[in-house]
Amino acid sequence: MIMEHHVLYSFRRCPYAMRARMALAYSKVSYEHREILLRDRPQTLYDLSSKGTVPVLQLADGSVIDESVDIMKWALKRNDPEHWYKENFDHQDGLVNKNDEIFKKRLDRYKYHVRFPERSFQDHRADVSEILNEYNSLLEPGPYMFGKDICFTDIALMPFVRQCAHVDLEWFNSSFPELGAWLDRLKESELFISIMVKYPIWNESESGQYVTWE
Repeated sequence: MIMEHHVLYSFRRCPYAMRARMALAYSKVSYEHREILLRDRPQTLYDLSSKGTVPVLQLADGSVIDESVDIMKWALKRNDPEHWYKENFDHQDGLVNKNDEIFKKRLDRYKYHVRFPERSFQDHRADVSEILNEYNSLLEPGPYMFGKDICFTDIALMPFVRQCAHVDLEWFNSSFPELGAWLDRLKESELFISIMVKYPIWNESESGQYVTWE
C-alpha cells in the first residue's frame, strides 16, 4: 500500500492553523508538517498560495487547499467518525462564518487595542463581548455548541476564543462561565494537546517532519 503524502504549512500559534491541525488529527490524516515563521515566510509558501498565509495543505495529487475551513471540511469528508459535521451543518456554517468575518476583526482590535486608539479599550471589549455572550448562551443547555458532543463549530471557534480569553483570562472566566468551562475542556483535550507539539522551523533544503495518528 502506497501512503499518500500530503504537506501542511503551519505556524503553531496561528488560530487558523490550529483548527486545521485539529481536524487533520481527528480524521487521522497523515502529512508532512512544515513549520514556518510568519516573519520569514518561505518562497515555497507563496508559490503554492499567493496569499502567503497559513495553513496551506498541498495534497498528494498536487492540488492546494489554502483556507482553514476548507482543510477542515476536506478532512472530515474523508473521515468523520464522531459525526462532527453530519448534523446542523447550516447552523454550524453560519456561526463559523460569523466568527471569521466579524468576531475575528473585533478580536484583533481588542487584543491589539493600542493600534486602534480611535475607540477605547472598553469599547473594543464591548464589541467582543456581544459575540462571546452569544457563544455563552449556546452552551447553557449542554457542554458543547450544539449539544452534548463536540462538533465542527467547537473546533473551528476554539482557537479564536482561546486567543480572546487570554487577553484578560480573569475577566473572561467571570463574565462567560459556560464559555470558560467549554474552553478549558477543549484546551485540556488530548486532541488539542496533540496538535500543539513544537516542531523545528522548516528549511527549504530539508523535508519536514512526518506526522501520523494512531
